[in-house]
Amino acid sequence: MHRVKESVDVAVPLHAAYHQWTVFEEFPRFMEGVESVTRLDGRHNHWRTSIGGVTREFDTETVDQEPDERIAWRTTDGEVDQEDVVTFQRLDPGHTRVALAVDLRPEGAARAAAGATGTVGHRVKADLRRFKEFIEERAREEGDRRGRPDPD
Repeated sequence: MHRVKESVDVAVPLHAAYHQWTVFEEFPRFMEGVESVTRLDGRHNHWRTSIGGVTREFDTETVDQEPDERIAWRTTDGEVDQEDVVTFQRLDPGHTRVALAVDLRPEGAARAAAGATGTVGHRVKADLRRFKEFIEERAREEGDRRGRPDPD
């Protein structure tokens, strides 16, 4: 398993950063290689990614969600095996630290090499930088899924 942890401070209130992150469908706007995320129900999403010319599709399940604190999801099937968690820390009324941890279980030599060479870490750092630009430009959140995931 390869673990990457990165964080970014954003100039928006905690609730705005958290709310925006609950809208998985918006991830293609700031996550490189994410083509689409389709909400299947209150806990499940279908992802389509294209990284290095390789397209992958997989489903995820939200496994933990604490409003204004954290959101954790994991793959449930498809061509990707990973677990992610994003946490939110209030720095002051107008600033929030967003931390993203990605646990990736690479399959195949190319994906293992990507983890070993830091490619995944660079991608996560760049995604967080783009999230910062995205949320600060908006200066407001989109969506509001503050509660826990819907039970199946």
